[in-house]
Amino acid sequence: MPTTLSTIKKALEERIGSKIMLVAQTGRKRQTQRHGVLAETYPSVFVVDLDPKENSFERVSYSYSDVLTKSVEIEFLDTV
Repeated sequence: MPTTLSTIKKALEERIGSKIMLVAQTGRKRQTQRHGVLAETYPSVFVVDLDPKENSFERVSYSYSDVLTKSVEIEFLDTV
């Protein structure tokens, strides 16, 4: 991923509607892996609609700084 908040935001805005896999650091040596669709971007956060078969809730949001600090890693599953 890019190395500034503005380039991360721009890169995600270009991929709205794409299927993604998120790996989020949830604590010391623990990770959560989620699949979903990049739904929306806002000035400081982005929203992912999660796969209802895998998760008990529908949406999750993360900040662009989470991506910058690598506490959230994003992998795009479809090609554009």
